[in-house]
Amino acid sequence: MTTLVRYDEPTLPHRIEDPRVPKLIPAWSLRRRGALAVLAGLAVLLVLAGASPAAAHATLVRSDPAQGAVLESAPEQVRFTFSEHVSLLPDGVRVFDAAGEELDADATARGEQLDVELGDDLADGTVVVVWRVVSEDGHPISGSLAFSIGAPSAQVVAPPVAADDTSGPPWVLSVAAWAGYAALLLTTGLVAFVVLFLPDHHLADRARARLVRAARAGAVTAALAWLVGIPLTAVYQLGAGPGALGRGSTWGALDPLEYVVTGAVVGGVTLAVVLLGRGLIDRGRRLVALGACAVAVCAPALTGHTRAATPEVLAVGADMLHLVAGGIWLGGLVALVLVLPDLGGRRTLAAEVLARFSVVAAGVLVALVVTGTFLAWRVAGSWEVLVETGYGRLLLVKIAAALVAVLIAGWNRFALVPRLQDAAKRRERREGAHLLVRTTAAEAAVLVAVLLVTGFLVDRSPEQAPAAARTASTQPQVGTALLGGLTARVTLAPPRTGPSTVTVEIVDATGEPTEGLEAPRLRLSSGDVDLGALPATSVGPGTYSAPVVLPSAGTWQLQVSLRVSEFENPVAVVELVVE
Repeated sequence: MTTLVRYDEPTLPHRIEDPRVPKLIPAWSLRRRGALAVLAGLAVLLVLAGASPAAAHATLVRSDPAQGAVLESAPEQVRFTFSEHVSLLPDGVRVFDAAGEELDADATARGEQLDVELGDDLADGTVVVVWRVVSEDGHPISGSLAFSIGAPSAQVVAPPVAADDTSGPPWVLSVAAWAGYAALLLTTGLVAFVVLFLPDHHLADRARARLVRAARAGAVTAALAWLVGIPLTAVYQLGAGPGALGRGSTWGALDPLEYVVTGAVVGGVTLAVVLLGRGLIDRGRRLVALGACAVAVCAPALTGHTRAATPEVLAVGADMLHLVAGGIWLGGLVALVLVLPDLGGRRTLAAEVLARFSVVAAGVLVALVVTGTFLAWRVAGSWEVLVETGYGRLLLVKIAAALVAVLIAGWNRFALVPRLQDAAKRRERREGAHLLVRTTAAEAAVLVAVLLVTGFLVDRSPEQAPAAARTASTQPQVGTALLGGLTARVTLAPPRTGPSTVTVEIVDATGEPTEGLEAPRLRLSSGDVDLGALPATSVGPGTYSAPVVLPSAGTWQLQVSLRVSEFENPVAVVELVVE
């Protein structure tokens, strides 16, 4: 409910305006708001259409040694470099020889790097390093690296652990997340409604008591759901069963911020409902209760996908505003469903409640649209991600459900509220109130469905669009460089963030493929990010290929070095633009 079109108290022989109702809102203002809503929708489409993808979970950029490398002697350490900060899990790195026997190793994670110090028991043959870390957005990623010392082993026994766990979070964690978010938004919204929008009138006592009971039930549900989420998150990140909860290392592996957020949510909703009491409280307790609600509802923005989005401060701030707006909207709708049946026959009181809520509801809707659009842009990032990935399709379902809620809200505000306001008879007012209650309940139900989808989105990492789709949609980047009397033709495909391939073709003055004394040496960098040497593999006469994972968009410099004779080693740089 955003606007009360007009309110006149019926009297005989003429109508007069009730002084308790806020000033009238002219019809031209309603039309202007409708036009602004249309413009906001167009802005949503334009932003989503022009957005570039933003990786919201860590990706392995490179390893040293590289996958499949054959070394002359045993290395002292193995280094993995990721696209963002990662944290190490208990037993997150294990090293095995070709026979499947575990070897001594000590792993540490600092920023984007994971270093594995190897023991002195390495023998010639193939070595397999299995790793599992947690990215900055709280999602676990895992994989394995195989390299050989001296020569590859004839047979390699698979490690007794999953080398690449691609399974998503368990359904029970998604359900707990949905229940936690829904109860949190509902509780904080109900408390805000009682404090801000419900008049301190004895005729509203019955409605006030109903809202207080609902807020208490919501607070209990929110606290339980968020507390249950802690152990569920721990075992999900470890990739282990419930038995792992008996180990202290399991609890210690969780990011301390997870405990801080859960404590803020549980403590905030508990303090809010305790201060609310029976609903009639003084100004000081109202402010503290609202502050407790703000802390509780904003805390979840400190974890999850927004921590990996850039700029982080703006993304986290937008997420906080999104949560506050969602709580006011959902809590306000449920509160209206609960109180309008009691206030429907009291035209002045019902109009006052609707008018008070309308003061902020329009702004809340705008905040939801703007922040939701921005977050979708930063987390998903492009139409390809929306239509080509499971995460994107879930996000589209959420957007569609939210649009349905907006349409129902428009019907309520521009059709049913004026009808209720213009009703002259008590029976007509009650019928209008009951109809408004049903449509408002439908609007709230759709918002709950939006929260249900959100609960599943929270525990899933946004994927990149499939490589085939990205390659087909973007032309490869091509550049050339002179290396003495030879030319290096460089191709980057696809020129997008994520997995890609660099191909270098060496040709002579006639355009025929030729070779140097050895394979060209390649090094890729961009600003402060240096991906280091790329392992170039011969794929044909004078043609070499190297896999690479591009962590960010922008202009990258590929340094190509080629020994053409015993004394000549020309170096050239080719600039490649990554979207």
